[in-house]
Amino acid sequence: MAVDKRNRKLPKGIRQRYDGFEGRFMYKGASYLVHGDTITATQKEMTELKYKLEHGIFVEQRKVTLEAWFDTWIREYKENRVKAGTIRTYKDCFYIIKDRIGKQYLTDIRGEHIQKVYNDLLKEGYSISTIKLVSALLSGLIKQALRNGLIERNPVLLAELPREVEKKERRVMTKAEQELFMKYAKDSYLYNLFALMLRTGIRGGEARGLKYSDIDKKKRVLKIQRTLKVAEKGSKEKYCEDTPKTKTSQRDIPLTGEILEILEAQRKFWNFRVEKIDRYLFCTEKGEALNVRRMQSEIDVIIKRMRADKIEFERITPHVFRHTFATRAIEAGMQPQVLKTILGHSTLAMTMDLYSHVLPDTKANEMEKIAGAF
Repeated sequence: MAVDKRNRKLPKGIRQRYDGFEGRFMYKGASYLVHGDTITATQKEMTELKYKLEHGIFVEQRKVTLEAWFDTWIREYKENRVKAGTIRTYKDCFYIIKDRIGKQYLTDIRGEHIQKVYNDLLKEGYSISTIKLVSALLSGLIKQALRNGLIERNPVLLAELPREVEKKERRVMTKAEQELFMKYAKDSYLYNLFALMLRTGIRGGEARGLKYSDIDKKKRVLKIQRTLKVAEKGSKEKYCEDTPKTKTSQRDIPLTGEILEILEAQRKFWNFRVEKIDRYLFCTEKGEALNVRRMQSEIDVIIKRMRADKIEFERITPHVFRHTFATRAIEAGMQPQVLKTILGHSTLAMTMDLYSHVLPDTKANEMEKIAGAF
């Protein structure tokens, strides 16, 4: 009979380990093993396991790593059910945690391991939104493993997301800034792209995925029916077409005379610069799909020109054009429901949460309107 560290006799089948106790027993010729922090906890685990075996409700947990299960989960449960862009997001999120817990067996992952992943990501500068995406991925992975009987408990439920810090105010160009930027962008090969984004609020991927066939001059609408997503990352990123972000993102945007002029100018521009192009309205000099880095690089070049002329201008990203359009729309009195439709948001709450922000001078003007009411 085994004894503990104090040389006291232990119950049959139980022995002490450096980190707790281990219980072992035989059932129908097979050996089973359980662990517990105390003798009582170990005995309880043994009793519960024996009950499951006797009643035929025990599912043997195979030694499967999180990485191997992720591959199976993507292939068998997701590839035929979700968009290619969503699969890409899943893979990008898993890449973040792959070296952290990817090699661990599903049966060995505990709540504190998940918590450590969240905490480490926060320390390394990952945003709360990214950590939430990682959490959602892990939740989907582990829930399916639980349903499949690969594990008995869901460790994701035992971890807590880091507290959300105050959101950084979104960068929006003032009217003066937007005019200044477009003035310096006049000679850029992406001038028409920037002009279109400023006047429609379409996302960068949607703009880069536009084709001339999306322009319906008869109905005077611009059809947003695809977006460009990264299909393969690397030194030479490969892009693929995907449906827009949500169902409401597939939409028609009214064409003003000004927008039509921009689109026509771009059609003439690529006809002049590119001999054979049958794909995208906005492209490289070779007629290939534009990527985000090309857009950002051109924006940086334009800002560099301004700074060379002693003009201070905070760096912006392609998404700032969308923010700026939304702000101008609110300033001009556009109804939230109309703005929601043009932006392609799935809910009105999303529109109000993201874009009800207005610039200081507009706030001051609105306060002046009610000054005489008191």
